[in-house]
Amino acid sequence: MRRLKIILILILAVLLPGCPDVQQLPDIPYVEFKDFTLEESVDNLGNEIIAGELLFFFQDGDGDVGLNEPDTIFPGDSSQYNLFLTMFKKENQEYIEVDVKAPLYYRIPFIEREGQNKTLQGEIEVTFEYLTIDYDTIRYTFYIVDREEHKSNTDTTFDISFSEYRK
Repeated sequence: MRRLKIILILILAVLLPGCPDVQQLPDIPYVEFKDFTLEESVDNLGNEIIAGELLFFFQDGDGDVGLNEPDTIFPGDSSQYNLFLTMFKKENQEYIEVDVKAPLYYRIPFIEREGQNKTLQGEIEVTFEYLTIDYDTIRYTFYIVDREEHKSNTDTTFDISFSEYRK
C-alpha cells in the first residue's frame, strides 16, 4: 500500500506541473498588425489583379470573438460584421481617408475554445483584391468587435506601396 502511495505521489508530481495555468487577459479584444504582402495574381474570372494579404495577431480574454453565420445578410449592415478597416491614401506626406465603393467590413467566423480556459489568441489573414490601382501608397487602420460588442484597440499597417505594380 505504501508503494502505491509513493507511485501516485510521483505521478502527480510529474503531471501537475504540466497543467497549463489559465491565462488571464482582459475581456476587451486586442489586435496587433504583423504584416501586409502584395503579389500579382488572377481572380476567379481570370482577371489579372494585385492580391494583398493583411496578417494580424489578436487576443481576447473571454473568448467571444467571431460571429455565427446569419440567416440573412443585409449589405452595408455593420452589425453583421466584426472586423472593420479604413483605407488611407498618402498624398504630400499626409494620409487622407479614401471613400471606397464597398465597405471594408469582414466577418471573423465563430470561434470557441473547449475547456476551462476560454482565452483566444492567434493570427488572422485577410485577403484583398485590387483590380485597379489608383494610389501609389496606402495604409489601413483596423479593429475588431467581439460578441459582447467590446471594441478592440485600433492598429495601423505600414505604408503599402503599389509603385512596382503600376503600369
